[in-house]
Amino acid sequence: MYISNYRRRSKAVFLVFFIFLLLCVGRLLFILFFRSSYLSSLAKKQHNQFVELEPRRGTIYDCNLKAQAFNLSMDSLYAEPNTIKGRDKEEVIDKLLPILGTGRDYLKDRIYRKKSFIWLARKLPPEKSAAIKALRLKGLGFMKETKRIYPNSYLASHVIGFSGMDNVGLAGAEKDFDGYLKGTAGWAVFLRDARQNKLDIWEKMVLPVDGMDLVLTIDEVIQYIAERELDKVFRDFHAKGASIVVMDPHTGRILAMASRPSYDLNNYSSADSAHMRNRAICDLFEPGSVFKIVTASAALEEKKITEEDKIFCENGSYRVGGHILHDHRPHGILSFREVIEESSNIGTVKVAQLLGPDIVYQYLRAFGFGSKLGIDISGEISGMIKQPRAWSKTSISAIPIGQEVGVTALQLASAISVIANGGQLMKPYIVDSIRDRQGRVIKQNKPVLIRKVISVDTAMRIKKILTGVVEVGTGRLAKVPGFSAAGKTGTAQKLEPNGAYSHNKFVASFIGFAPAEDPLLAIVVTVDEPRPYYFGGVVAAPVFQKVAADAIRYIKGNEIPARGMAQ
Repeated sequence: MYISNYRRRSKAVFLVFFIFLLLCVGRLLFILFFRSSYLSSLAKKQHNQFVELEPRRGTIYDCNLKAQAFNLSMDSLYAEPNTIKGRDKEEVIDKLLPILGTGRDYLKDRIYRKKSFIWLARKLPPEKSAAIKALRLKGLGFMKETKRIYPNSYLASHVIGFSGMDNVGLAGAEKDFDGYLKGTAGWAVFLRDARQNKLDIWEKMVLPVDGMDLVLTIDEVIQYIAERELDKVFRDFHAKGASIVVMDPHTGRILAMASRPSYDLNNYSSADSAHMRNRAICDLFEPGSVFKIVTASAALEEKKITEEDKIFCENGSYRVGGHILHDHRPHGILSFREVIEESSNIGTVKVAQLLGPDIVYQYLRAFGFGSKLGIDISGEISGMIKQPRAWSKTSISAIPIGQEVGVTALQLASAISVIANGGQLMKPYIVDSIRDRQGRVIKQNKPVLIRKVISVDTAMRIKKILTGVVEVGTGRLAKVPGFSAAGKTGTAQKLEPNGAYSHNKFVASFIGFAPAEDPLLAIVVTVDEPRPYYFGGVVAAPVFQKVAADAIRYIKGNEIPARGMAQ
């Protein structure tokens, strides 16, 4: 009886163990065939760490290879919430709060997430990184990332632009040439130990490809001189806005370009979006009397008049198509040279009437107005020029003196360069070259002739007239000590919302080049709504004088090529 019971119990135990063994085998088979890939990937996640390897973003240089934008290596803080014990999470938050300066809700939201990786703070200053490392908090780690640094802060901000937290270009040259600058990211798989600590052993790796370097035509010193004077006129005359363009008239290279208001590239996130606008290429305005250089050039080129021909300026009041045209002060009989020197509206309009609408329009287009010039940064607009069939009876008295048209400062810089260089319209450009890490030139920009506009003889004759504008005419405040200069003043009434011309809102401008006999620089200055004075000869001409004087001395005194070419 006892033996029989023992055998039954033995069989029962054996049966239980056998069934358990079958279940284990079944479970193992299930795992092998249905869960192996999942568990394998889970193991890899626990013992392998995928890390993206950031490429070096290319440096932006001025024409003399002085860095204007570059990347510095910084620590970025991350957390591994799944490894932080519940009771330790609040301690981590409390200790990080005074260092990071973020809100408690922000940190709490991230620390309590069920994730194995999450960013807490990107690209920390060295002092904050050191303070957090000293805490030795579990579940936190640092990863090296690079941050874009702009050493000159506000300088050339509208040209250079900025890149975001992930080193992607968002504005200016940073955005337009992002494809060259950003490079290609790499990656690596690093091994981790049982405590999830990263080992300096990698399983697989693809190295990043660093970005190309960008060399601008901008000269840091000339840019500084231009912005220093633009700041002064913007502040002293309580202006709404201002812009300046400094160009090599022979090549189209932009040596300086600036707008006001401006913004700090290192703190772009807090800047007003309106301050980021590059006014030199995207602001449309009526140019006023600076436009008379086109009418004067057309008249001489078409042999409709000579410099000494006399024009009766109607003593300051002239009727055209039912509209009364006035000069800023009455004139009687003036030579054509004096008409331009004294900026007589009536004298200029009488010359335009000799030419007729079709010829005036032809030369406006030839000088580059009404179309994009093709500068190599985005934002340029074409301006506005009406075709003759759209002209009213009074357009012939408005367009030749810079009304009923819309232009940009860049277009004016290119137009005055036509006079300075002997009659050629050059394509403006602001990027000299693109280079690799070894300094090899991948792409080189060179001067491009758009078209021949006027003859060398006509350009020389207009140059002499514009020299007179500075010597004895309305541009006397543009005289450059030690050098000759040529230019033209402009004072344009702005349009009110109802379409009428304002009597208290003006754009003051000056366009010119120096030295007059062998120009090194063409400069355009525009000041939007200056107060209390608003005449171009009073507001803008002195800016030209100071920029030209210092920039020419810099060029002549520092053994760099006269045309501002990169070394």
